[in-house]
Amino acid sequence: MEYWLNAKPDDPVAFAAEVAAVCAVYQHAPAVAQQGEHVISTDEKTGIQALERAAPTLPMQPGLVERPEYEYRRHGTQCLIANFDVVTGEVVAPTIGPSRTEEDFAAHIAQTLATDPEAPWLFIVDQLNTHKSEALVRLVARVCGIQEDLGEKEKRGVLQSMPTRAAFLSDASHRIRFLYTPKHSSWLNQIELWFSILVRRLLKRGNFTSVEDLRERILAFIAYFNKTMAKPFKWTYKGRPLTGRVRDYFCQAPLGYARPRPKSGAEADCHRCPPPDGGRAIVA
Repeated sequence: MEYWLNAKPDDPVAFAAEVAAVCAVYQHAPAVAQQGEHVISTDEKTGIQALERAAPTLPMQPGLVERPEYEYRRHGTQCLIANFDVVTGEVVAPTIGPSRTEEDFAAHIAQTLATDPEAPWLFIVDQLNTHKSEALVRLVARVCGIQEDLGEKEKRGVLQSMPTRAAFLSDASHRIRFLYTPKHSSWLNQIELWFSILVRRLLKRGNFTSVEDLRERILAFIAYFNKTMAKPFKWTYKGRPLTGRVRDYFCQAPLGYARPRPKSGAEADCHRCPPPDGGRAIVA
């Protein structure tokens, strides 16, 4: 059994506009990169387990699949905060640690900004509360030289609430800004595609003797990926919603029935269905 969330936006018009904004950023990223701006897809991958198998994995043989040992020793977990450069396809300035607090995320962004301190940066993130934190607002204000009174958390000003902090962090006039994917739409964030590569290429069959070993192996894979595999994803989804009978046919199947997925055209761009090619993009 596999669970599926049938997300229904509170405001479909606003939802469609937010989706279109993310897709437009991907479309124009190469042009803005030529002007020195970095377009970065960022998120956390939490709970990465350092599992050490109790016995060596048995390799494939004629007529037999690979057989990993069932029993394992669990040494702990790590959280990876990663940046995917939308234009180059590289993973830049990753952070690996035991937690993902708002201080952790703000420190990660500060570390990323330090790689090109004077450049404009646009970070694409989801709606997680640590992406709208007081620590992040204060970091952006300091780096951008904003002197205004930020207020007080839960009381007044920019820091009052998550919506007010998000509005500040997404202000287009700032050199450092954040673009938020809509609720339940993390699939719009390209870093999620890269996380799937990490799982398939390293974590799924990995054998890690400690959290330090896990951290070193992840960083080594990132270095290898950047050197040999990195290239931008070819983003095909444009955020165009369906209308009329086509939408009804492809999106409103009765319970227990599955409608066929359209292969191309406007029908393939419905924001209520997973886009084609596994969701978001294909590797160019």
